[in-house]
Amino acid sequence: MLEKRIPPLLLVLIVGAAMWCISTATLPVPLEDTFRRVAAGVLFVVGTLFPVAGVVAFRRAKTTVDPRTPEASSALVSSGIYRYSRNPMYVGFAFWLLAWAVFLGSGWGLLGVVFFVLYMNHFQIAPEERALRALFGDEFRAYEQRVRRWL
Repeated sequence: MLEKRIPPLLLVLIVGAAMWCISTATLPVPLEDTFRRVAAGVLFVVGTLFPVAGVVAFRRAKTTVDPRTPEASSALVSSGIYRYSRNPMYVGFAFWLLAWAVFLGSGWGLLGVVFFVLYMNHFQIAPEERALRALFGDEFRAYEQRVRRWL
């Protein structure tokens, strides 16, 4: 029922809001403010590079970027950032949530990152991969063998 139902960016916002709620109800991790902010900024910037590179690769291949309709893919993208991760956009979103947890200074907030990864594996990535296997067959199976799901 939840497969491909919640757009990944919306899930990031929902999980981020839950992480903020958790951070207000728990004790913060004692980190110096400057370090916390710089670390969060670096993680956010690194996280932004992944989805941008993913979208650029999809646009170059002239295929859909919409994760809710993988069956509409017109090309299997395995170049650029997709040589290192089958899901660079989701890797970037996980980095954003990690940056948010660091910014909030919330150790318990890290559970949001774990939840995001587990949810995405089950309800988003697995159905996407089924659709891509059906579309691209052995070409996608070979790609799965070469490239890791996350990093």
